Amino acid sequence: MQLDDGHHRAGSSGHQTACSVTAGFKALRARWAEHFATTLRRPVLILDEAQEASTPVLNELRILSSKDFDSRQLLCVVFAGDSRLPERLRTAELLPLGSRIRRRLVLDYASRDELLACLDHVLAAAGNPSLMTAELKATLADHSAGNYRVLMNLADELLAAAAERELPRLDEKLFLEVFGAAPKPKSANRKR
Repeated sequence: MQLDDGHHRAGSSGHQTACSVTAGFKALRARWAEHFATTLRRPVLILDEAQEASTPVLNELRILSSKDFDSRQLLCVVFAGDSRLPERLRTAELLPLGSRIRRRLVLDYASRDELLACLDHVLAAAGNPSLMTAELKATLADHSAGNYRVLMNLADELLAAAAERELPRLDEKLFLEVFGAAPKPKSANRKR
């Protein structure tokens, strides 16, 4: 389904007119409502790094997402962002959007135990719970700074290195080889 139904049409001066924006919103919402009457599916828009989105974009999403004075949801929007996002949603310009958010999930830094549990789950789901030694899992958790993404990226790099070397199990030795490379010594053949 096409999101832009002409609601960004510019006036004769090249600027967007309030009338064209309102007409575009109404036309798009009407098309969505007609479509939803024929299906059980609803669109979901995931906006990552939402704290970086401009205020007009966030307000347009608010307007587009509902119909009939918020009695019908047309679009589910998931905002993902850092700690600045809740602060932005409390500003006067975005308070109407912030007050419409139904569920909030604030994730803080993960504990070492949570990171270890995540690794255990991912390895078990992949079908090889013993792929990493317990020491390596602990090392990865300690070097992840409480961040699941960092944990997964570190593990991914190790998995790629292990696959390249055809290693049956990942351990701390591999971690040191991949991430702890000592600087190369300078050549002893120096000219004086």
